[in-house]
Amino acid sequence: MSVVIAVVGPTATGKSRLAVELALAVAGEVVNADAFAVYRGMDIGTAKTSAADQRGVTHHLVDVVDPDAQVSVAQYRQAGRTVLDDLAARGKRAVVVGGSGLYVRALLDPMHFPGTDPELRDALEARVEHEGAAALHTELAAVAPEAARAIDPRNVRRVVRALEVYILTGRPPTTDLPRYTYEIPALQIGLELPRDVLDAAIDARVEAMWAAGFVEEVRRLRSAGMSRTARTAVGYAQVLAMLDGVTDEPTARTQTVTATRRLARKQMGWFGRDPRICWLPAHAPDLLDQALALVQDSGDGSYVLPGQGSIRSDHPI
Repeated sequence: MSVVIAVVGPTATGKSRLAVELALAVAGEVVNADAFAVYRGMDIGTAKTSAADQRGVTHHLVDVVDPDAQVSVAQYRQAGRTVLDDLAARGKRAVVVGGSGLYVRALLDPMHFPGTDPELRDALEARVEHEGAAALHTELAAVAPEAARAIDPRNVRRVVRALEVYILTGRPPTTDLPRYTYEIPALQIGLELPRDVLDAAIDARVEAMWAAGFVEEVRRLRSAGMSRTARTAVGYAQVLAMLDGVTDEPTARTQTVTATRRLARKQMGWFGRDPRICWLPAHAPDLLDQALALVQDSGDGSYVLPGQGSIRSDHPI
């Protein structure tokens, strides 16, 4: 298998554009590693690459499940590994792109996932609805205090999952990730911007989302049904609160900017701890040349300009 190229970093740094350019240069295909771009219809808020901007490059793991479905990291890892195997068999280079750090690590690094029980998960989520997430976090703290300390009580997904693991295995869930060791050989290219420039890019993105009809997109998704996971996406959560009458539209818009900036800081913290990532300035005029130099230095660096490819392909999760 050729060395996988992964373009990572915070939101609004232009990762998707660079991924397409790299895929064109190395005769590759793009593999999504954004936790919410897997959902059909969640387009504007996830800044999905349009068909025109894909420039004929096949995109995998985009629009593969309906927004009322729950998608786990383990499911993503299995589907992603299948895509990587398929690309290797066809002699195609994989260009992974996304800001969901756990998805990237699950795809590239060794990681063990305890089993799951849908009925138990449903029961725990029902308890959240009736008792609140704080009650379940308190219960987790009683049986697995270290895990509870590492999980924000407001992070419903992680609280429920931790309790599920404890009930299924009888052991406290581990919050430790494996060392930064590749199971799939990879070159990770991180894109970074000065904080003030990144904040301005986020402001512009949110303004463009509203202009593109983001509120109507969320309204349609809400009517069709959204899973708990889909409803937590930044921007979507804020507009859903507006549609539910909790806030007004100016507040939802301001909160979306704030939440997106917070997400970007979190992403920088996550990726910044990974010593394997090669960081490049996102606004460099020769960004593609710098990235291709890293590809060449990765030990599997030959690249060609391919002919016309096909567009997005489905690999159900």
